[in-house]
Amino acid sequence: MSRVRVNCFSVSLDGFGAGPNQSLENPLGERGPELHNWFFPTKTFQTTVLGESSGSTGVDNDMGERSFANVGAWILGRNMFGPVRGPWPDESWKGWWGDTPPYHCDVFVLTHHPRKSFALADTTFHFATDGIHAALDKAKASTEGKDVRIGGGASTIRQYLKAGLIDEMHLAVSPVVFGKGESLLTSLDLPALGFNTVEHIAGENAAHFVLSK
Repeated sequence: MSRVRVNCFSVSLDGFGAGPNQSLENPLGERGPELHNWFFPTKTFQTTVLGESSGSTGVDNDMGERSFANVGAWILGRNMFGPVRGPWPDESWKGWWGDTPPYHCDVFVLTHHPRKSFALADTTFHFATDGIHAALDKAKASTEGKDVRIGGGASTIRQYLKAGLIDEMHLAVSPVVFGKGESLLTSLDLPALGFNTVEHIAGENAAHFVLSK
Protein backbone atom coordinates (compact mmCIF):
# COMPACT_ATOMS: atom_id res chain seq x y z
CA MET A 1 0.00 0.00 0.00
CA SER A 2 1.28 3.44 -0.91
CA ARG A 3 2.55 5.50 2.03
CA VAL A 4 3.15 9.23 2.24
CA ARG A 5 6.64 10.06 3.47
CA VAL A 6 8.96 12.92 4.27
CA ASN A 7 12.63 11.94 4.02
CA CYS A 8 15.93 13.70 4.63
CA PHE A 9 14.25 16.98 5.49
CA SER A 10 16.99 19.02 7.10
CA VAL A 11 16.25 21.33 10.01
CA SER A 12 18.43 23.48 12.22
CA LEU A 13 18.73 22.89 15.95
CA ASP A 14 16.16 25.65 16.45
CA GLY A 15 13.72 24.09 14.00
CA PHE A 16 14.10 26.02 10.76
CA GLY A 17 13.81 24.19 7.44
CA ALA A 18 15.09 27.10 5.33
CA GLY A 19 16.86 30.37 5.89
CA PRO A 20 15.25 33.79 5.44
CA ASN A 21 14.99 35.73 2.16
CA GLN A 22 14.73 32.94 -0.42
CA SER A 23 15.65 34.14 -3.91
CA LEU A 24 17.21 33.02 -7.17
CA GLU A 25 20.62 33.60 -5.61
CA ASN A 26 19.61 31.92 -2.34
CA PRO A 27 17.06 29.21 -3.20
CA LEU A 28 17.32 27.74 0.32
CA GLY A 29 17.34 31.17 1.96
CA GLU A 30 20.32 32.90 3.49
CA ARG A 31 22.60 30.26 5.06
CA GLY A 32 20.18 27.58 3.86
CA PRO A 33 22.86 25.31 2.36
CA GLU A 34 24.34 24.87 5.86
CA LEU A 35 21.32 22.71 6.70
CA HIS A 36 22.40 20.18 4.09
CA ASN A 37 26.14 20.00 4.74
CA TRP A 38 25.56 16.50 6.14
CA PHE A 39 24.09 15.33 2.81
CA PHE A 40 26.29 17.05 0.22
CA PRO A 41 29.38 14.82 0.74
CA THR A 42 27.46 11.54 0.66
CA LYS A 43 27.66 9.05 -2.16
CA THR A 44 23.86 9.25 -2.54
CA PHE A 45 23.96 13.00 -3.18
CA GLN A 46 27.06 12.85 -5.35
CA THR A 47 25.70 10.09 -7.59
CA THR A 48 21.96 10.82 -7.61
CA VAL A 49 22.04 14.61 -7.79
CA LEU A 50 25.43 15.45 -9.31
CA GLY A 51 26.01 12.35 -11.42
CA GLU A 52 29.44 11.76 -9.89
CA SER A 53 30.87 8.36 -8.96
CA SER A 54 32.39 9.24 -5.58
CA GLY A 55 31.12 10.30 -2.17
CA SER A 56 31.20 9.30 1.47
CA THR A 57 29.52 6.25 2.96
CA GLY A 58 28.24 5.71 6.47
CA VAL A 59 25.07 6.55 8.39
CA ASP A 60 24.33 9.83 6.64
CA ASN A 61 24.67 8.16 3.27
CA ASP A 62 22.53 5.22 4.37
CA MET A 63 19.72 7.58 5.36
CA GLY A 64 20.01 9.39 2.05
CA GLU A 65 19.92 6.11 0.15
CA ARG A 66 16.84 4.99 2.07
CA SER A 67 15.05 8.20 1.13
CA PHE A 68 14.94 7.28 -2.56
CA ALA A 69 13.83 3.67 -2.07
CA ASN A 70 10.31 2.73 -3.23
CA VAL A 71 9.36 6.30 -4.19
CA GLY A 72 6.87 6.43 -7.06
CA ALA A 73 5.98 10.14 -7.04
CA TRP A 74 7.00 13.39 -5.39
CA ILE A 75 5.06 16.46 -4.28
CA LEU A 76 6.90 19.79 -4.10
CA GLY A 77 5.89 23.25 -3.03
CA ARG A 78 6.39 25.89 -5.68
CA ASN A 79 9.46 27.34 -3.94
CA MET A 80 11.12 23.93 -4.25
CA PHE A 81 10.59 24.10 -8.00
CA GLY A 82 11.84 27.62 -8.56
CA PRO A 83 11.92 31.32 -7.62
CA VAL A 84 9.14 32.49 -9.97
CA ARG A 85 6.18 34.05 -8.15
CA GLY A 86 2.67 34.78 -9.39
CA PRO A 87 1.48 33.80 -12.88
CA TRP A 88 4.10 32.06 -15.00
CA PRO A 89 5.53 34.69 -17.38
CA ASP A 90 6.57 31.89 -19.74
CA GLU A 91 7.64 28.24 -19.54
CA SER A 92 11.39 28.79 -19.67
CA TRP A 93 12.04 27.92 -16.00
CA LYS A 94 12.50 24.15 -15.71
CA GLY A 95 13.73 23.87 -12.12
CA TRP A 96 16.93 24.23 -10.09
CA TRP A 97 18.53 20.97 -11.29
CA GLY A 98 19.35 21.35 -14.99
CA ASP A 99 18.41 18.75 -17.59
CA THR A 100 18.61 15.68 -15.33
CA PRO A 101 16.40 16.02 -12.22
CA PRO A 102 17.05 13.53 -9.41
CA TYR A 103 13.42 12.37 -9.13
CA HIS A 104 13.02 9.73 -11.89
CA CYS A 105 9.21 9.67 -11.65
CA ASP A 106 6.21 12.01 -11.73
CA VAL A 107 6.56 15.21 -9.68
CA PHE A 108 3.55 17.30 -8.69
CA VAL A 109 4.27 20.97 -8.03
CA LEU A 110 1.73 22.82 -5.88
CA THR A 111 0.76 26.17 -7.39
CA HIS A 112 -2.19 28.51 -7.84
CA HIS A 113 -1.24 29.20 -11.45
CA PRO A 114 -1.78 26.67 -14.27
CA ARG A 115 1.06 25.44 -16.42
CA LYS A 116 1.43 22.56 -18.88
CA SER A 117 3.22 19.40 -17.79
CA PHE A 118 6.69 18.81 -19.20
CA ALA A 119 9.33 16.09 -19.07
CA LEU A 120 13.07 16.22 -18.41
CA ALA A 121 14.86 12.91 -18.89
CA ASP A 122 12.75 10.33 -16.97
CA THR A 123 10.98 12.90 -14.77
CA THR A 124 7.63 14.49 -15.65
CA PHE A 125 6.54 17.66 -13.85
CA HIS A 126 2.84 18.35 -13.34
CA PHE A 127 1.41 21.55 -11.88
CA ALA A 128 -1.31 20.91 -9.31
CA THR A 129 -3.68 23.86 -8.92
CA ASP A 130 -6.54 22.19 -7.05
CA GLY A 131 -5.07 21.81 -3.55
CA ILE A 132 -3.02 19.38 -1.51
CA HIS A 133 -5.62 16.60 -1.37
CA ALA A 134 -6.14 16.49 -5.13
CA ALA A 135 -2.38 16.63 -5.70
CA LEU A 136 -1.91 13.65 -3.38
CA ASP A 137 -4.67 11.69 -5.11
CA LYS A 138 -2.99 12.27 -8.48
CA ALA A 139 0.43 11.39 -7.08
CA LYS A 140 -0.84 8.14 -5.57
CA ALA A 141 -2.52 7.23 -8.86
CA SER A 142 0.83 7.55 -10.65
CA THR A 143 2.96 5.48 -8.25
CA GLU A 144 1.95 1.92 -9.22
CA GLY A 145 1.77 1.08 -5.53
CA LYS A 146 4.99 2.80 -4.48
CA ASP A 147 5.22 5.60 -1.91
CA VAL A 148 4.66 9.33 -2.34
CA ARG A 149 7.45 11.54 -1.02
CA ILE A 150 6.62 15.06 0.14
CA GLY A 151 9.79 16.90 -0.78
CA GLY A 152 9.11 20.24 0.90
CA GLY A 153 9.50 23.01 1.61
CA ALA A 154 8.51 23.51 5.20
CA SER A 155 5.18 25.16 4.37
CA THR A 156 4.14 22.24 2.16
CA ILE A 157 5.07 19.67 4.82
CA ARG A 158 3.16 21.65 7.45
CA GLN A 159 0.04 21.64 5.28
CA TYR A 160 0.19 17.87 4.82
CA LEU A 161 0.92 17.32 8.52
CA LYS A 162 -2.02 19.48 9.61
CA ALA A 163 -4.27 17.56 7.22
CA GLY A 164 -3.14 14.25 8.76
CA LEU A 165 -1.86 12.96 5.43
CA ILE A 166 1.77 12.07 6.27
CA ASP A 167 2.52 8.55 7.50
CA GLU A 168 6.25 8.84 8.21
CA MET A 169 8.68 11.72 8.60
CA HIS A 170 12.49 11.59 8.70
CA LEU A 171 14.14 14.76 9.98
CA ALA A 172 17.89 15.31 9.72
CA VAL A 173 18.86 17.76 12.45
CA SER A 174 21.93 19.73 11.45
CA PRO A 175 24.25 21.26 14.08
CA VAL A 176 23.49 24.88 13.16
CA VAL A 177 21.24 27.57 14.63
CA PHE A 178 19.49 30.14 12.43
CA GLY A 179 17.39 32.32 14.72
CA LYS A 180 15.04 33.08 11.83
CA GLY A 181 13.82 31.54 8.62
CA GLU A 182 11.02 29.11 7.77
CA SER A 183 10.00 27.12 10.84
CA LEU A 184 8.82 23.55 10.36
CA LEU A 185 7.08 22.43 13.56
CA THR A 186 6.04 25.58 15.45
CA SER A 187 2.50 25.19 16.84
CA LEU A 188 2.17 21.61 15.55
CA ASP A 189 1.24 18.93 18.11
CA LEU A 190 2.90 15.84 16.66
CA PRO A 191 1.65 13.39 19.34
CA ALA A 192 -1.90 14.63 18.75
CA LEU A 193 -1.34 13.97 15.05
CA GLY A 194 -0.40 10.39 15.94
CA PHE A 195 3.39 10.51 15.62
CA ASN A 196 5.95 8.69 17.74
CA THR A 197 9.70 8.52 17.35
CA VAL A 198 10.58 5.09 15.99
CA GLU A 199 14.27 5.66 15.17
CA HIS A 200 16.98 8.04 16.34
CA ILE A 201 20.39 7.58 14.79
CA ALA A 202 23.58 9.61 15.14
CA GLY A 203 25.08 10.26 11.74
CA GLU A 204 28.48 11.65 10.91
CA ASN A 205 27.20 15.22 10.42
CA ALA A 206 23.53 15.16 11.47
CA ALA A 207 21.20 13.47 13.95
CA HIS A 208 18.44 11.49 12.26
CA PHE A 209 14.95 11.09 13.71
CA VAL A 210 12.20 9.01 12.11
CA LEU A 211 8.66 9.63 13.30
CA SER A 212 5.81 7.36 12.28
CA LYS A 213 2.13 6.73 12.98
